[in-house]
Amino acid sequence: MPHRKQIIWRSPTGEVIACVEKNKVLQENLVEIRQICQDAMDDAVLMGCDEQQVRAVFTELIASLETSYQP
Repeated sequence: MPHRKQIIWRSPTGEVIACVEKNKVLQENLVEIRQICQDAMDDAVLMGCDEQQVRAVFTELIASLETSYQP
């Protein structure tokens, strides 16, 4: 996986999420999401799908996510 810059996670009020364990979990989640998306992209392209369409579908899927938790 290409090296990504460190993300500074913030709360809705702009405060930095400084907890090491929280940042570790968030980074692990991103690694897992990236691998699942990579696998799905590879499958789609191998089955003949257009890569740009797959990216658009992924983007739409991410944009449609809503939190299950109420602040």
